[in-house]
Amino acid sequence: MLDHDILIIGAGLAGMRAALSAKELGADVAVVSKVHPVRSHSNAAQGGINAALTDRGDDWRDHAYDTIKGSDFLGDQDAIALMCQEAGSEVIAMEHMGAIFNRDEDGRLGTRAFGGQREARTFFVADFTGQALLHVLYEQILKAGALVYEEWFVLSLIVRDGKCGGAVMMDIRSGRIEVVRAKAVILAAGGLGRVFEPSTNALICTGDGMSLGYRVGASLMDMEMVQYHPTTLKGSGVLISEAARGEGAYLLNSDNDRFMLKYAPEFKELASRDVVSRCEQTEINEGRGLDGCVLLDVRHLGEKYISERLSQIRELAMDFANVDMVKEPVPIMPGMHYQMGGVAANVDGETGVPGLYAAGEVACVSVHGGNRLGANSLLDTLVFGRRSGVHAAEMVKSTQHLSVDDSAADDDKNNIQKLLANDKNESFGQIRLDMGTAMKEHFGVFRDENGMREGIEKIESVKKRAEDVYVADKGSTFNTNLLFTLELGFMLECAESIAVSAATRTESRGAHTRTDLPDRDDANWLKHILVSQDEDGGQELSYKDVVITDWEPVVRQY
Repeated sequence: MLDHDILIIGAGLAGMRAALSAKELGADVAVVSKVHPVRSHSNAAQGGINAALTDRGDDWRDHAYDTIKGSDFLGDQDAIALMCQEAGSEVIAMEHMGAIFNRDEDGRLGTRAFGGQREARTFFVADFTGQALLHVLYEQILKAGALVYEEWFVLSLIVRDGKCGGAVMMDIRSGRIEVVRAKAVILAAGGLGRVFEPSTNALICTGDGMSLGYRVGASLMDMEMVQYHPTTLKGSGVLISEAARGEGAYLLNSDNDRFMLKYAPEFKELASRDVVSRCEQTEINEGRGLDGCVLLDVRHLGEKYISERLSQIRELAMDFANVDMVKEPVPIMPGMHYQMGGVAANVDGETGVPGLYAAGEVACVSVHGGNRLGANSLLDTLVFGRRSGVHAAEMVKSTQHLSVDDSAADDDKNNIQKLLANDKNESFGQIRLDMGTAMKEHFGVFRDENGMREGIEKIESVKKRAEDVYVADKGSTFNTNLLFTLELGFMLECAESIAVSAATRTESRGAHTRTDLPDRDDANWLKHILVSQDEDGGQELSYKDVVITDWEPVVRQY
């Protein structure tokens, strides 16, 4: 059995920022990740990080309002205000740690425009900002002496008398299962993108953290709010960063019309992501697409500018679509990208389970509401990762380890043995694909009552099939067959939570767009939907009012 003050599950930006802040306060911190830390999905964040710096004539209140409007007024305004107030200090802290942000002509930190914002307040490192920040933080946690359990898989959380006191995890390299006691556990395991197919997310984004929290009593909030990114490559789902539109790209239909001039005459291509995705899908559905796509055109920016600012996405388009964006437009379409919902947590990361925290995409502090603004995700990970680490480090100073021994792993060991003993049947692959396809078809850009009910039935059918899933590999060393099967269990719980929440919200708001109920209903739905696990393992719904402070909801126009 292993002991630590704080165990952080996930080594992306939220997890490593939490680890660094907790180590600085003297806590014994361990980070567990199923991949090498710099392979975490934060690595894929391309465009930048938002902050309103007063020396630029910008104001955090303007950033807060843009975020609130972007959320379609479902975001909690107190949490959003705090995030925007602390944004500048986080950006400067990352620069001081060694992040090499792009500069402007005067040598100051440079910015670019991003969707849904009236000011250019997105700080960036070319078009690989997440990767740059991730490497800097990894260096910092190594310097601080945080222990990293690299290539370990978390099987379950340990809860005794309603308190979280550790986790059971498996060494992927050997199959060895260990019990880890911790006075506090911080979930920072990222999103659930692979619940949908295709997705811009890495294959590791399987909702592990959300499901782990849900299984021990934490609530999942705003799960119906699934963000579709407007610019993903057809077929592969590879992300083409919003940075392209921030730098001036046009969206064109089959008639060569720049159609966003019609839908969003003020913000154009830089309207909020949910709005642009719907506009694109409308063009495609009404016959003005090209083979299920529209076009992203940056040719007018010139090769030199594209090579300096958008080098990575140029290479991606050439590698995955055989298109050089310097010479021709890129075929793109809306693709599943981000989960606004997650484990319900406050601004210090506390969930409804004492000792359990959550930060980053796995969490729902409700700073994104119905739609996240581009470049607010990196900000979310850093602000609330740091705050979770600080709060947990202070809490553990007066907390003792729970009375836990190695028997805490018995249920997980038995579950694995049961899986390995299943008779030859279908394996995880087809089941996972059928789930992802059903989610895309019935819970995508547009939704309706009949489609969602059909989607729920498909998910129930897939879940039934998963009970008898066959694990062909009986070995213990790098048994990815077993790991993918365990991930499938996490994914199915996330899929159910998305589906039941979406079917419950009888309005259109943000990313949740119902063709049968197209209007926003503030009288009845200015509230969050929370999903919890009941005593029988089913889903129980509850509701929480949206926090409104200074900004009353208005009609959302771009």
